[in-house]
Amino acid sequence: MQALIPLVYSMPVHIPVWLLTPPIPGRPALDGSLSTDVCVIGAGIAGLSVAYHLAREGCSVVVLDDGPIGRGTTASTTAHLASAIDDRFYNLERIRGIETARLAASSHAAAIDRIEQIIASERIDAGFQRLDGYLFRGPEQPLEVLEQELHAAHRAGLVDVALLPRSALVGFDTGPCLRFPRQAQFHPLRYLAGLADAIERMNGRIFTGNHVQSFEGRPALVKTDRDASVTAGAVVVATNVPINNLFALHTKQAAYMTYVIAGRIPRESVERALYWDTLDPYHYVRLAEDIDGEELLVVGGEDHKTGQEKHPDEHFSRLESWARLHFPMLREVVTSWSGQVMETIDGLAFIGLNPLDADNVYVATGDSGMGMTHGTIAGMLISDLILGRSNAWTELYDPARKPLRAGGEFVREAANMAAQYADWVTPGDVDDVGKIALDSGAIIRRGFHKIAVYRDSGGRVHERSAICPHLGCIVQWNSSERTWDCPCHGSRFDATGRVTSGPANSDLVDAAVSKDS
Repeated sequence: MQALIPLVYSMPVHIPVWLLTPPIPGRPALDGSLSTDVCVIGAGIAGLSVAYHLAREGCSVVVLDDGPIGRGTTASTTAHLASAIDDRFYNLERIRGIETARLAASSHAAAIDRIEQIIASERIDAGFQRLDGYLFRGPEQPLEVLEQELHAAHRAGLVDVALLPRSALVGFDTGPCLRFPRQAQFHPLRYLAGLADAIERMNGRIFTGNHVQSFEGRPALVKTDRDASVTAGAVVVATNVPINNLFALHTKQAAYMTYVIAGRIPRESVERALYWDTLDPYHYVRLAEDIDGEELLVVGGEDHKTGQEKHPDEHFSRLESWARLHFPMLREVVTSWSGQVMETIDGLAFIGLNPLDADNVYVATGDSGMGMTHGTIAGMLISDLILGRSNAWTELYDPARKPLRAGGEFVREAANMAAQYADWVTPGDVDDVGKIALDSGAIIRRGFHKIAVYRDSGGRVHERSAICPHLGCIVQWNSSERTWDCPCHGSRFDATGRVTSGPANSDLVDAAVSKDS
């Protein structure tokens, strides 16, 4: 096979393609206090799905988010709606057995059906489309990798999955592949806009611009940074990564950065379908449209552990090289972005009662590359749990589970996390602030302290402690997204140290305060 063509990646701005369309109308911030049956923290796919299902049952619901609706992890998805498990059925079967694989397959298929039902009943213009998904091998990989997954998928109940001599692509001979029928795609933010409108029509309330600082008690008192509060019978933490515990889940999942490019292609030059390969790191492909109706090829992959890559733009370059090799009709790349995926040790999300917490606190995390369906499953499952109804998926997604056969994966991830604490004793990236380029950041050592220093485009210096407030890892500069990323558990902060993604729930400490303490 032809070697990948090296490219120099120079796109100046990374904006998810979904944000190139008209934004979701804003919601006000909460001032004062109020009471509700359920308070949902997070207005992404999981949070709004939970709120929608509860509001439909007549519960009073309040949703709080510190940013606009859907602007967190949901905005960075490529929005594949798949019942084909991202980490493969044969792996899930090995770790947790055939019955678990069957439940997982049926739950993700049910999630796609539920999204389709909601779109129809709420009349949401989200571009929902049923289509096939194709899984193909990487170069020189044996046919066995597909045959093994084919048999496991059939045992999981997906009897329509078929081994084909090649996919539907023209000009790219994938070789043998698996076809998964009745997968789907949609526009995730248009879907969230419709969910938000439906929630409010059912008297649910959504507030943005409120950063939740704490919650405790029964009923729970949820406090925000605006001196506002919500009293609720139950709390659902749907912030992609839980912000309310130190250890319970963070040792059972790991944060990975994934990369995406979107470029124009001639209309109908690529068969509309979902495409995935079995490489490591792997690639995933779908089609979308820009605001002018032009067809876009959306290609993702090239994952790596969050905070553990010094040259992230090289991943965009490799991704574009792969895309141009296999899709020569790709024209100019119009946008690109990265996102964060939380990989659990068995490939299934953690959805349900939060371990080691009060019995009125629920969590949805561990998207494992299937955030759209896992988020919808959260809406279906958590609403049942809160309402006291039985659900066949309760044990499947139980956050307290400890899959014994995933011990090897657990040990490897734990060792990787532990190794990151060695950064405490290493030198800084540079030894002088003057060596940091404009609009860039670097770690500087000053005695026993490590400082995260950002020089903005005007030359002003912003200094914060480099210690992640979650569990004390040293953050690393992400030169692609202009963020500080924690290599242990995936917390992320903007260039000036403001927290943007948990498990940390507070900003990086001012460097002067850190030095004095």
